[in-house]
Amino acid sequence: MNVQDNSGPDDRQVHRVDDDDDGFDLDDLLPIVGEFGRYQRLLLWFVCLPACLPCGFCAFNQLFMSETPPHWCKVPGLEGLDPPQRRHLGIPSQGDNESYSRCTRYNINWETPAMLMAEYLTPNASWSVIPCDHGWEYDESEVTSSIVIDFNLVCNYSIYPTFGLVALNTGGPIGVYLFGMLNDRIGRRLSFFICLATLITGGFLTSVANSFWTWAGTRFVVGLTIPAIYQIPFIISLELVGPNYRSFVTVMTCTFYTIGLCTLAGVTYLVRDWRLLALTTSAPFLLYFLYWWFLPESPRWLLAKGRLEEANEILETLARVNGKELPDSFTQKLRQRMTMSRSKSEEERLRSGPGILALFKTPNMRLKTCLITLNWFANNMVYVGLSYYGPALGSEEHLSFFFSSLAEIPSYMACWVVMDRWGRRWPLCLCMVVAGASCIATVILPEDAVTATLILFLLSKSAISASFLIIYPFAGELYPTQLRGAAIGFSAYVSGLGLIIIPFITYLGTENLVLPLIILGMVSMIGGLSGLRLPETLHYRLPQTVEEGELFGKNWSWADCIRCIPKRPSSTTTSYEDLSAGETVEMQQTPDPFHATEKTASEESPLNTGKDCRDSHASMRRLVRQSSVMDTQRDSDGAIKLAYWF
Repeated sequence: MNVQDNSGPDDRQVHRVDDDDDGFDLDDLLPIVGEFGRYQRLLLWFVCLPACLPCGFCAFNQLFMSETPPHWCKVPGLEGLDPPQRRHLGIPSQGDNESYSRCTRYNINWETPAMLMAEYLTPNASWSVIPCDHGWEYDESEVTSSIVIDFNLVCNYSIYPTFGLVALNTGGPIGVYLFGMLNDRIGRRLSFFICLATLITGGFLTSVANSFWTWAGTRFVVGLTIPAIYQIPFIISLELVGPNYRSFVTVMTCTFYTIGLCTLAGVTYLVRDWRLLALTTSAPFLLYFLYWWFLPESPRWLLAKGRLEEANEILETLARVNGKELPDSFTQKLRQRMTMSRSKSEEERLRSGPGILALFKTPNMRLKTCLITLNWFANNMVYVGLSYYGPALGSEEHLSFFFSSLAEIPSYMACWVVMDRWGRRWPLCLCMVVAGASCIATVILPEDAVTATLILFLLSKSAISASFLIIYPFAGELYPTQLRGAAIGFSAYVSGLGLIIIPFITYLGTENLVLPLIILGMVSMIGGLSGLRLPETLHYRLPQTVEEGELFGKNWSWADCIRCIPKRPSSTTTSYEDLSAGETVEMQQTPDPFHATEKTASEESPLNTGKDCRDSHASMRRLVRQSSVMDTQRDSDGAIKLAYWF
């Protein structure tokens, strides 16, 4: 379709824009210049989606740096013997005499003249035993390089790699806060490159660390960039595509993130030296600095900062690449719009609006807030916990990690479809219960049933990945517009505490392989079942004020709980969408993406007329969802903000 073919509708659209100053917004402009045209597709496929890879690489490469090989005490005086002889003479045997103690040795001085013929002696069970006091020896036949070997992180120090994961996960919430401020103050583009430089610097420092605590400090530096490193270009993508395609962008972002995890499995299989692995999973991303010439600044952010000329240049480029024309009156009208918006925002800040504590002042809102946060906490904890635990299952850790990552992709696609038919509540519950039941079922399997355990693990990982894709939009739809941004941030940060706890739970697997799965399974089932108490949001107009939030779902009953397929409201004024009746959904992105209003064909937005309106209806049937999946919170200018989620 060329510009001339669209001149009629576009002229009518521009004329309508001129006549409607109050309703004009950047989301109104996108249907004119292209909601998901060639410009957005190029940006998405060649810039924003590849930017998902560093996050997955640097979030989980640490699992393969801290592998623990078989080890035993170093015994002075037996250095001249072969390793099997040294173990036979100096290390107490365990069980069937084919395994040896990892942390004790016989209290025998093998350096005395009486022990010169040690190879002819037979160990005596009556010999006294002492802890390792001269270090350890390692079987490097399979694990040739690890921080465990270099820093002797075994026996009393075996929990130290867990501290490294805690350091990584502690950096995440702090980094989201810091880069979130940078994102708002200096822009998305520059903050992305600062975040990228921080990640690469942390990876380089990791490769040269000469002690455990230095290494843990470098992992904290890397953790500062996770998940901000891929949220920033993701936000740019969301702000440049039309509302009808934001769900598609989100699902594709999650898919590419998972592809990055699958690729990491192959990289770690080929690169076994942990120092080289730290470089291999960070240094190649130096190429991303080439994006300096291709990654645009967010026009919405530029407009919010009053940098209208720069925003206009980007939008003109967008329109030109998409084969469209930017309305001549755009700059003037938008300047008026942003001035009014900023003035209104300042007035609102001067007024004492509801704070985060308003979520806990009324019983129904308090209950929903607690249940949402509990579900988010459980999802975060179980998803990351299963990701950490993947390499420990199966006969080959790299293959196990690959399959555990690959299992996420089908769940994203299935979840995306099911949410529009079964709503949010029951799919969330079923996914979390299936994930939990699959984890707990491992306890009834015999210890040697490694394959069966792996299959149940993959089922649980796939199910929890689907529920993770549901919880974010579900939370956004339940919270009222007045507090949606702050409420989502609150729940997300509380759930981040689970990432600090989860390394200690997975550490329990060193003694009992299924114990962490049982704990994660119980957490998942409790979260999933509690979610049934939440009201369904599919087809319903969403609450705007705290008062409406208190009323929404207040008349919940057990009949609502057991209803699997959501019931469409009888009144069209409370219904969200009814495409079969010729009505469409207009996604309102100011002040928040989760609130939607319903308009009939006669009240359609002035930017959706003629053939573009019919195209909008068709794309809506294919792509639009009740809310943009995981579309993050926005500030008063409509700009998307960072939130803590993977």
